[in-house]
Amino acid sequence: MTTTGAHQDAAGTGARGWWWWGRRRSAVLDVVLALVSALECGAEGVGFADGVGVPAPLGALFGLAAGAVLVLRRRWPIAVVLVSIAVTPAEMGYLMSVVGLYTLAASEVPRRITAVLAGMSLAAVFIVTFVRVRQDLATADFDTASWYVPLMSAILSSGLTAPPVLFGLYIGARRRLMESLRERADSLEQELSLLADRAEQRAQMARVEERTRIAREMHDVVAHRVSLMVVHAAALQAVALKDPQKAVRNAALVGDMGRQALTELREMLGVLRSTEPGPPASAQAARARVPGQPSESSGVPSASVRLSASERPLAAVGRAAAAAAAAAEVAEDGPCLDAVEELVEQSRQAGMVVELRVMGEVRAYAPDVEQTAYRVVQEALTNVHKHAAGAEVVVRLAHRGDEVAMQVENGPSDGAAADAGLPSGGNGLVGMRERVTALGGVFVSGPTDEGGFKVSAVLPVAPAATA
Repeated sequence: MTTTGAHQDAAGTGARGWWWWGRRRSAVLDVVLALVSALECGAEGVGFADGVGVPAPLGALFGLAAGAVLVLRRRWPIAVVLVSIAVTPAEMGYLMSVVGLYTLAASEVPRRITAVLAGMSLAAVFIVTFVRVRQDLATADFDTASWYVPLMSAILSSGLTAPPVLFGLYIGARRRLMESLRERADSLEQELSLLADRAEQRAQMARVEERTRIAREMHDVVAHRVSLMVVHAAALQAVALKDPQKAVRNAALVGDMGRQALTELREMLGVLRSTEPGPPASAQAARARVPGQPSESSGVPSASVRLSASERPLAAVGRAAAAAAAAAEVAEDGPCLDAVEELVEQSRQAGMVVELRVMGEVRAYAPDVEQTAYRVVQEALTNVHKHAAGAEVVVRLAHRGDEVAMQVENGPSDGAAADAGLPSGGNGLVGMRERVTALGGVFVSGPTDEGGFKVSAVLPVAPAATA
């Protein structure tokens, strides 16, 4: 038992009345060993008392007291070894010496102290053995070579000292290895739990971003189309009796815009339904690349049931990534800069005075850039319909070297124009800013000195051939 473990046992089991022992069988083992050692030392103490002329009961009592020290081996192994070294000249305490050296080597006592005490014990046993063997040979009148006594003393002292020390070192190293493996397993479990929490957070963030993107798309699609429909419906109501032909044209425009809005809504809902059942092959491949996640084709089961807790958030991330990939694919077929002129024409048909100015060489860009530029112009025109009825509008589209810029500026609202009464959620400018900044662009909006409003955006671009 280590010194640290002994202190923990003393703190944890003191309330149970077991002193420094962690388990009952440990206490029983130490008590039994101490009893056997006390009996051994007591018996050897009687012989020692006869040799030095001390009363036998006193020698037996001394041996019993010395052997009983072994009960302290887990708490104070150094003291036990020192006592065993001290009684070695009396030729007693062999069991105490062996068990004490083993406990000392297996504990967390510094290796320098262990080496010193083991060397002292080896020297003490060697000296006592050397003297005893030499006396026995002299008494038996047995002539031997000069190397016999030192060799026998070295063999006996090494046999009593080296095995318990080596075995104790092995047990101590094995115990420390098991503790380190246990700590590593605990740390790995904590890391898995942390990874699962982070994956859940990423999945939650992906879901929030996806909901925000869908809400932005729905706002752009519905707000513009419905705003134009409301404007045309108001114009239709005003000219229905005066100019039937114009009323028919306005009604046709309202129908066309309604059908376009329904078509775009069906496309978006179709994307949502197609990504709902489960992750596609790309999500499965992403899942297969997750560290620690076994492959289904390998036939190897999961190493721990705890991993299943992290599979769910990781799979959610895969589904969110698949939905984003599907949305990116749909974006390739979405609106582009070529449709800006049609967008402006629709506003003109609704009665708005709009001028489109295109500067620079017209060229194709990446789908996300073109769609973002289109949505900025679309939302800016929608805001003019809502908040500046009858105002004149200038739409500027500039193609530059490595960027494309767009600006929608309207003058003050015409007080004589009838307000269409369109509701506003206040999210149009926020959505435009999010779209532009997501691509690394710059977005600026605000009132003009003439009393109008201006929306400007600059997007970094790359040609479609290299995007």
